[in-house]
Amino acid sequence: MILSISGVVLLGIVVFIFCRKDGLKSSHALIAALFGFYLASTAVAPSIKAGGESLASLLGGLKF
Repeated sequence: MILSISGVVLLGIVVFIFCRKDGLKSSHALIAALFGFYLASTAVAPSIKAGGESLASLLGGLKF
């Protein structure tokens, strides 16, 4: 658990640096963070997955 938390912190710092210095867009950083939560299977991941499924359901129900 400690190793995965330090990995998350390290990746968070890298993403922050990319956002500030290399022009990484915030939307890309958000997608990368969500992907990281899915892969890490942390305690927060089920909530994020449920939110993603809810958003997908909402977008799937839109009629143009």
